[in-house]
Amino acid sequence: MITNLRKKAKLNPVLAKVIIISLLIHVVLGVVASFVSIAHHVIKDRAAFEEPPLSVEEKPPAEVKVMLDVSKPSIPQLQNLSLRPVSNIAVADIDISMPSMSDNFTVSAGIGGGVGGKLLSGTRGSIGIGVSEINVFGLKTRAERILFVIDANRRMLTDAKGGLNSYRVIKDEVADMVGNLSPGSLFNVLLYDHRRIVRFKANLVPAGKESHSALVAWIGKINSDSDQPGLHAEQGAEWPDLTAFDTHEMQKIIEWSHGYNDTAFITQVAIEQNADAIFMITGYHRGFVTLAAPPSAKRLQEWDNYKASEQYLARVALYNQEVPKMVKRIDNKLAQINAERSQKGLPARVLKNPRSDVRGNANELALSWANPHPPGGPGHEDIDRRKGIQYFKELLQHRFTDQNLNPPTLNIILFLAGDEEFKPEWQESLKEYARFFEGRSRILRGANEIKSARAAAQTKN
Repeated sequence: MITNLRKKAKLNPVLAKVIIISLLIHVVLGVVASFVSIAHHVIKDRAAFEEPPLSVEEKPPAEVKVMLDVSKPSIPQLQNLSLRPVSNIAVADIDISMPSMSDNFTVSAGIGGGVGGKLLSGTRGSIGIGVSEINVFGLKTRAERILFVIDANRRMLTDAKGGLNSYRVIKDEVADMVGNLSPGSLFNVLLYDHRRIVRFKANLVPAGKESHSALVAWIGKINSDSDQPGLHAEQGAEWPDLTAFDTHEMQKIIEWSHGYNDTAFITQVAIEQNADAIFMITGYHRGFVTLAAPPSAKRLQEWDNYKASEQYLARVALYNQEVPKMVKRIDNKLAQINAERSQKGLPARVLKNPRSDVRGNANELALSWANPHPPGGPGHEDIDRRKGIQYFKELLQHRFTDQNLNPPTLNIILFLAGDEEFKPEWQESLKEYARFFEGRSRILRGANEIKSARAAAQTKN
């Protein structure tokens, strides 16, 4: 029975295959579903990349053929060159003593134009590397070769101008400016008393510590003693000749000296120093004025006849008898004045004229004569100021323009007493003088103004 039942329970083979296939399919689907679930929850999305654009193939450019010229280059023919002996080459007459290495000599890169575009466009034998900013009592310019011209006459030392103390300010201003020049700049200082001059050096010299120290020692001695004002006793003082325009008649007239033409004379002396910029500090300047020529032969003869007359000789004799008495009166008056000044701590008074000028000193001290000197003299011939202006035009043309050089600029500082008369027409003439030389002018009055006007110490290069 049992056997029959087992037989009856035996599975149909076909059905068994169907069941097996179904199971296999479910297993496969389960595995696939598992992988999908894992990929969705575990595996991160990978970065998507854009499909690169299709590249278009371009055709290569057409072949280019270049023809090269391999012929032998031609050599330019030299123009008829000639050798010039070194001894025949003219150069500026300058002092070639250079500063020592202790002067910290450097090459300045600050090369530029000067006032009016004049500086450095010409040549004076320099290489243009020492242009300096210059400021003297408020007058400014830029230059490479600088000349300072200072009036040393006793008129610069009068009480009304501040005496020796004010003159010390002038010396300090110039010394400070020299100390602040660029190492490549050239300079010189010229002092004058009427027509007598002394130079710091024979020619322009390089700026630097050594030359500055030498200048301070040299200039400090000038007008430092009220008993020896001016340059009359100064060693090395000279009365120079003018050389720039020997063929011109006006140069001979300017050289004539009988108390006239001093401004024109000193101006030409300064011009002959071959500077780019000139600074003149003076106690007397009225610009272009009427010049004086020597008297005619007729006037000289008339004067000689008058001097030989009994009337003239008698008056001169009386005057000469009074001179020793007047000298004592002058000395006594000065002693009285200086005693009062000493009590106030002031230096001795300096008169405008030298001791030998008895008439001038008596007049300054308001001492009257019982027998004054007879007036008169041979006189002179007046030369119109316009002729003087024309002469300086021709001088600059002859000395500079014709040599392809630029004339120097001229700046003028006029130092007056606080109450000194200076008429408007003189002031305008002074300005005209400075403008003629493409410079500027300034008037300073008394000790306070000249002290407050100092500017060189603050000027840096």
